[in-house]
Amino acid sequence: MSLIVLLVVLVVFALYLVGLYNGLVGGRNAYKNAFAQIDVQLTRRYDLIPNLVETAKGYMKHERETLEAVIQARNSAISGLSAAKANPGDAAAMQQLAGADNALTQSLGRLFALSEAYPDLKANQNMMQLSEELTSTENKVAFARQAYNDAVMGYNNRVEMFPGSIVANMFAFQPAELLRIESEQKRDVPKVSFT
Repeated sequence: MSLIVLLVVLVVFALYLVGLYNGLVGGRNAYKNAFAQIDVQLTRRYDLIPNLVETAKGYMKHERETLEAVIQARNSAISGLSAAKANPGDAAAMQQLAGADNALTQSLGRLFALSEAYPDLKANQNMMQLSEELTSTENKVAFARQAYNDAVMGYNNRVEMFPGSIVANMFAFQPAELLRIESEQKRDVPKVSFT
């Protein structure tokens, strides 16, 4: 009788370990899927940028450096996305993507600031449509990034919390890196003046 009880306890324990392992695999797949959604939106963003630059070129002949900086930043961001796509969750890949995307956002900001000085460009229907699509895509990127970070948090909790941490260590599950893309402007303290 005690042998049967011992076998039942061992089977239940084995099933529990299998459940923990499967939960870790499911969490890892969830954050990889969430990153795939970021990939879709960032690819869309990167595909819109050459059209935006081409539209602006005709009006902004004297702003060639800005246009070239946008294209260079886009190419760098595509490289960052490729590295991150190869290994979603890897800290170095996520930092490379975040840095490249931040540089792209800054160069796009300069492009839009310059476009304000060109009323014909600002009123151009194609430019307005591309700007609207880019803004919409930016919102989708933000939502996809939030979903990815939520999936990474769930996975990391499973990897780091007991008893999942024991199974994670046994099978070499590593914590995943969050994707943080922030502009420096968001960190600046707003200046308030009553004069």
